[in-house]
Amino acid sequence: MRRSLLVVVGSGGVGKTTLAAAIGLASARRGHDTLVMTFDPSLRLKDSLGVGDEARAQEVEVAAGTRGRLCASLLDARQTFDRLVQRYAPDPAARDRILANRFYDHLSGSLAGVLEYMAVERLFEVAREGRYDRVVLDTPPTRQALDFLEAPQRIVDFLDSGARRIALKPWFDEHGRLRGASRLGLIGRNIEAFLDRIVGLELLRDMAEFFQAFGPLYEGFRTRAAEVQSLLRAPGTGFILVAGPGEEHVPDTMFFARKLGEAGLRLGPVVVNRVHPKELGSVDGEDEAARLLRWLAERDRRGLAALRSLLAGRHRLVEVPLLPEEPADFASLGDLAGLLDVLLDGS
Repeated sequence: MRRSLLVVVGSGGVGKTTLAAAIGLASARRGHDTLVMTFDPSLRLKDSLGVGDEARAQEVEVAAGTRGRLCASLLDARQTFDRLVQRYAPDPAARDRILANRFYDHLSGSLAGVLEYMAVERLFEVAREGRYDRVVLDTPPTRQALDFLEAPQRIVDFLDSGARRIALKPWFDEHGRLRGASRLGLIGRNIEAFLDRIVGLELLRDMAEFFQAFGPLYEGFRTRAAEVQSLLRAPGTGFILVAGPGEEHVPDTMFFARKLGEAGLRLGPVVVNRVHPKELGSVDGEDEAARLLRWLAERDRRGLAALRSLLAGRHRLVEVPLLPEEPADFASLGDLAGLLDVLLDGS
């Protein structure tokens, strides 16, 4: 069946972002309207597809000359978070309270943790709109990518935990004082002064106000997180695992394949990128460079053999040769897309 969502995963430094762009180009060549999305903090997709910062705010169509449209989107965590607040806040007053809150400003400006969940939300938006035949989602390196895959469940677990209920309690009165402290006189003021020195009452007030203002949005977050979980496990979703050549990459590749299987996700082809060629052509003598190239080629063959044995035919293994230069324009990206077109067979 045709996969309407392809998620490209793998460790860092294996050319995953470039491959995601090439897969998107191959899909558009087949006549499918395709969106390539990335939430890799390095945003290398911007260079691969030749789009500017405008792709942070909206999908940008790439002039690829293909039968289907090819568009690119660069996830901006802060803009995505702001759009969610504007869309789902129950009223303008709640929206303005959240957007003006200093704790929210710090939270949404940090990529740690927020980035993965914002990617989940953005993926949900794109899937719900249904404007593309296929979405190709590029992901960060292994550990962060696993964080992305686990983000929906973590959000559901948090919303169902007692932490939220504790945060929503009215700890401060309308004057910004700790409730009950004013009744304790000097002791109450000393307690406030102590807490202010240790953690900062202003921070606590901002956090309490943030959670109270954000309260009406929680149920919608839970609903969307559950729907994204279903989307990632749907029959129309497939995962492409990109690995580096050589035996040293085999453990990481098999670890990722196992984690995908344990999560109930559909792993499709395993792509080994930048494989050194067996035939090196004419080399002047057996100098050091020639010996190194031959050793790298042999190393890559051992790695491929180990992967084939461990995968035991459960997943297609696709080799992508080492190119003289990393694709930097549409001509070279198009050559790579030709090599990756096989990944779309049956998709």
